Amino acid sequence: MKVKWPGWVRYRIKYYFDLFTGERVRTNLLQAMPLWMASLLTGMVAVGYTKLFGWSEDLLQYILQGRNWMIFIIAPLCFFFAWFIVQKLAPNARGSGIPQMMAAIELAKPKTDSLIDRLLSLKIAAVKIVSSLLMVLGGGAIGREGPTIQIAGSIFRAVNKWIPATWPKLSNQSFILTGGAAGLAAAFNTPLGGIVFAMEELSKIHLRFFRTALFTAVIIAGLTAQALLGPYLYLGYPDVKHLQFTIFFAVAATAVMAGFLGSIMGKWTLAFMKWKRRQTPLKGILFPIAAGLIIALIAYFISSDILGSGKNIMNKGLFTANKETSWYTILLRMTGTMLCFNTGAAGGVFAPSLAAGASVGAYIAHVFDVADANANILILSGMVGFLTGITRTPFTSAILVLEMTDRHSVIFHLMLAAMISNIAALLVEKRSFYEQLKENFVEQSLENHREQNH
Repeated sequence: MKVKWPGWVRYRIKYYFDLFTGERVRTNLLQAMPLWMASLLTGMVAVGYTKLFGWSEDLLQYILQGRNWMIFIIAPLCFFFAWFIVQKLAPNARGSGIPQMMAAIELAKPKTDSLIDRLLSLKIAAVKIVSSLLMVLGGGAIGREGPTIQIAGSIFRAVNKWIPATWPKLSNQSFILTGGAAGLAAAFNTPLGGIVFAMEELSKIHLRFFRTALFTAVIIAGLTAQALLGPYLYLGYPDVKHLQFTIFFAVAATAVMAGFLGSIMGKWTLAFMKWKRRQTPLKGILFPIAAGLIIALIAYFISSDILGSGKNIMNKGLFTANKETSWYTILLRMTGTMLCFNTGAAGGVFAPSLAAGASVGAYIAHVFDVADANANILILSGMVGFLTGITRTPFTSAILVLEMTDRHSVIFHLMLAAMISNIAALLVEKRSFYEQLKENFVEQSLENHREQNH
């Protein structure tokens, strides 16, 4: 007796047969190989960059031990050279790198290769690394996470260009977007964060067309980083046990303040950037040197909390008994980031935003007179809130902090902080910091392209 299979069963059998046999397997494999290679390279470069960034921060602290006056030499000198190599070699290596990635994704069309190459290239990646290392050696309040995303995008872009024309491959948009996700996953050791970031911040295209590529790239880049660095957590395991239910009210207050201040920092940074462009004397060498001197003066006479990425502030708040933070530490972290970002050198705002948010959480914990685990959850909520205020990606911010600390028991606290801070940030500015910067890069790229064609 002949069995008549239902139509949906026959369809699934044919689908899987086609998937694992013949031309389809060959095409899928050929598409995947360049992604695997790019992901492996991204993981290796991200690890090397992480090591160099950490050594640069440690070197500055070593130099300043007992010789605090050295900051007046190191900061202006490093800021100048960090600006100079960007200005002379790769102007689009300046700043974070995330807006450049977003602009490249938007401009990625079959006949716009020259536009993408202005934003993503191995030369830009190399300049990005050197400039950001000089900045952090000089005490710049910058992070490596945004730069890692542009570096990863540049690696994926280079690999994509090396693929022969006859080779089956993904679109330019898909390749660049996948690179950005892999870069964030490798930078923070947060695979879920990389995927969510690609969907929430970078992607304006349908992920269903290349979701397997995205997942595999994130996994390979993340595993490569783990293989070389070990299964580390960005921030370790803070104590968040035995929380009081009433702490949700303090979480909400922290989220409002952090989201509001994060949005304020982004708005003021952009406003300062526009003002600086109108001031002819500040367009060249003068501003990076002046910014270095201002950072040095604040570090020497007020507080050294303005220096570096701010990871020491996060660790102090989460893993020591002395969690108290003064109100001016929050302002110092915001001021340092605004100054350094406007130097025109390379450097991201992810880590500085997390540090500023941690300061907000520690300050609220002091105001509410809470300690230990209850203070820790406010610090984590402040980190989520401030990052949300800058990026307007609440889900990404919550997932990143969750994966950095492996504290899944407080997912509702972090999601609440993300939701409330996003609403608070909207009261200041509707669009994200990165979205506004992206528009500038798109306009500049199109203008340069038009000028060259006339």
